[in-house]
Amino acid sequence: MNSGNDGTADAALPSYDNFSPGIVLGDVTQHVKVLSSNALLGRTVGGTPEQRTVDYIIQQYKRIGLEPGNNGQWLQSVPYVATTLQHAGTTTLDVHGKNGATSLAFGKDMVVGTLDEQAHSTLTSSPLVFVGYGIHAPGEHWNDYADASVKGKTVIILVNDPGWANQDPALFHGREYTYFGRWNYKFEEAARQGASAAFIVHDTDAAGYPWSPVRQSWSIARFDLPKTDEGAPRLPVAGWLTTDAARRLFAQAGADFDALKQQAGQRGFAAVSLDATLDTAFDSSIVRGESHNVVAKVTGTRRPDETIVYSAHWDHVAAAGEPAHGTVDNATGVAGLLEIAEAFAHRAPKPHRSIMFIATTLDESGLIGSRYYVQHPLVPLAHTVADINLDMLPVNGPASALAVIGFGQSQLDDYLVDAAHAQRRRVTPDLTPEKGFFFRSDQLSFARAGVPVLYARSAATQPDAAPSAGDAPGVQDAFDPHWNLNGTVEDVRALFMVGSRLSMEDTYPQWKPGSDYRRPESMQGL
Repeated sequence: MNSGNDGTADAALPSYDNFSPGIVLGDVTQHVKVLSSNALLGRTVGGTPEQRTVDYIIQQYKRIGLEPGNNGQWLQSVPYVATTLQHAGTTTLDVHGKNGATSLAFGKDMVVGTLDEQAHSTLTSSPLVFVGYGIHAPGEHWNDYADASVKGKTVIILVNDPGWANQDPALFHGREYTYFGRWNYKFEEAARQGASAAFIVHDTDAAGYPWSPVRQSWSIARFDLPKTDEGAPRLPVAGWLTTDAARRLFAQAGADFDALKQQAGQRGFAAVSLDATLDTAFDSSIVRGESHNVVAKVTGTRRPDETIVYSAHWDHVAAAGEPAHGTVDNATGVAGLLEIAEAFAHRAPKPHRSIMFIATTLDESGLIGSRYYVQHPLVPLAHTVADINLDMLPVNGPASALAVIGFGQSQLDDYLVDAAHAQRRRVTPDLTPEKGFFFRSDQLSFARAGVPVLYARSAATQPDAAPSAGDAPGVQDAFDPHWNLNGTVEDVRALFMVGSRLSMEDTYPQWKPGSDYRRPESMQGL
């Protein structure tokens, strides 16, 4: 990719020469309009859309006066693998049980694919095991795989976790979504346990989204980091079942799905071998490619090795039949990132710590850009003070409160409380913790690596959104000149204040007691 192009690569981009050194409405509006314009072709990964998007961000980094963030380069290359199921319309799962046989159809009853970069995948008479919620969580004294033999077998797993199922705040986090409830955790754990295949049973309430986005996302190319990059085992076969399909499958095995589902939410549940086997065979196209994080920095004057990261994803995946603009998700966040960079470039006095700005790629396809970054950080994670993430900022005017997605996890909440107080606003927890929005945006990658994070936006901005292809909140929209972006401006200013304060300190914010995350030993004592 040509990262040296100072132009925007398209004459249709609106021109604007009146940028302010502060965080102001006119600048935010201009960035949002350009980033969601037809000229950027939907900000999809690869080809002309990515080139034009990256060029615009680099152009703005240069105009602001930032330094390249990757050893003199504006880009960090991010490898990916795109896997697409072939002939989905004729792909089936064939169940053979004590009560007969049934065939499950792709799209209507199930979705299936490979997570292991296999061009051809097969299951032949694979034994089935129901492992409840498929969780091994020593901290919760919970292990659905205890005493179960699943090596080389197919496991059936419930979505979400027992805390949600029982609405019991003493069990996991009650109704709040946890990482153990996430589909990717369940596939990861099944692979660690040696399973050959895993299928998650979909439930709209438990998942936080309906069946249609699951069907769509497994019908198109699915992106991931190359397996050699992460090193963990991956499932040769994986997918989802509708609840009706699961009931049929269990009935063929002479088992009662609903009764076993109820039992799976209770302590002491033991995995159940089903009297049935599964067959399937399918082909996948495996395409390798490269996308880019766009990185810039302001070097600190006194503690330049210590870095505060601001992140916002530039990519967008449009749902089927939706216009490809991605204005809220996430032109607003990238606009905020650029405005915060502008404010830091003109801050007086200059920040003592360095500030890094990362426009990440492939967030909507599995947080791939941020996952790659934390595995290949441009600043050691031990010297990364915090990640402040911007995603899906408000377009409906100011709100009296900021909601922290993942509230109560880190001391950064307290920094935001002070910033909000200066704006005569307050801070609240996430209004819909059962939706699991914390696990759908890039700050999760930093949190899992031990870096304290902050992900917040106006409390009024809580879209009841389905996940797009990568399970990110899927708001597909075109810029509306009647929107009130003053709320975006207020949120961006608050997040700037948090980073500005951090940039002048010499202490590191920490995770709070009881948090799901912690700085590893190599990052302690800072």
